[in-house]
Amino acid sequence: MQAYAIFFLVAVAIGGVAYVFLYPILSGGRNAERRVAAAARAEATTRPTRTAQKSRREQVEGTLKDIEQRQRKAKRPPLSVRISQAGLSWSKRTFIMISAGLGVVAFLVAIPLTGEPLSALAFGFTAGCGFPIWLLRFLKKRRETRFLDGLPDAVDVIVRGIKAGLPLLDSLKMIAAETQEPMRSEFRGIIETQTVGIPLGEACLKLYERIPVAEANFFGIVIAIQQRAGGNLSEALGNLSTVLRERKKMKAKIKAMSMEAKASAAIIGALPIIVMTLVYLTSPDYIELLWTEALGRLMLAASGIWMFLGIMVMRKMINFDF
Repeated sequence: MQAYAIFFLVAVAIGGVAYVFLYPILSGGRNAERRVAAAARAEATTRPTRTAQKSRREQVEGTLKDIEQRQRKAKRPPLSVRISQAGLSWSKRTFIMISAGLGVVAFLVAIPLTGEPLSALAFGFTAGCGFPIWLLRFLKKRRETRFLDGLPDAVDVIVRGIKAGLPLLDSLKMIAAETQEPMRSEFRGIIETQTVGIPLGEACLKLYERIPVAEANFFGIVIAIQQRAGGNLSEALGNLSTVLRERKKMKAKIKAMSMEAKASAAIIGALPIIVMTLVYLTSPDYIELLWTEALGRLMLAASGIWMFLGIMVMRKMINFDF
């Protein structure tokens, strides 16, 4: 038995070695590998001639990748940029000083009204930190809305100027001189950026940093791609104007469709406050337990938190981004 076992193991070993070394030769595997290697070498020799001349599509893709990388780096603008986006000419130091002044004034006003330092401190913190940030967002949103209302007409002016034979820079100067704010200052910023040596495409891309909306990004991308890859600029801007107007119509349609839901959310959010005010006017002793007793203050705080969460959920449900 031992001899048979040794013979079986030797046979298996010899068969394995023969399979590894002889099977590729007998089955033609080596010839297939040689043909694949020859084809790869031929493709490698012809590849430099193909990549030497980049197509316009590759140039456009490269431009879009560069733009996307720059926008990823600028997702969180600093405070100075947010102040400029709101249309204010304040410096960062001025904004901080005004915010601190509001907080101190609110704290001094709240101390005699509440009689509690912690409540007055919370009121002052809200007035000094919350209100200025909300004001920046409000001014930024209003400025973006005004910009979006005038951008399609500005693009149409550029298209007509180019078709009439004017250079792109002269068309931009026309908008900077004849349109209203904030369109005038933004296009003036593009011209000033271009005059210091930055290419016009790069200057138009910086418009998105000052007006962070998708429409401004579209405009900058169209100009940048045309400057790098060439093409019919009037046709591209004409298509952009159509897209901008269609997006404006879509926003108006979404606003009209969601107005009923917003009205319902406003009524639901204001109903507890209205009921509380009416109960206080009719039976003040009944409702004063909410802020005179410890358990009542706890219930009032919990109710405020739940109301805030509900309002945020309703706001998320009725706001549409596209």
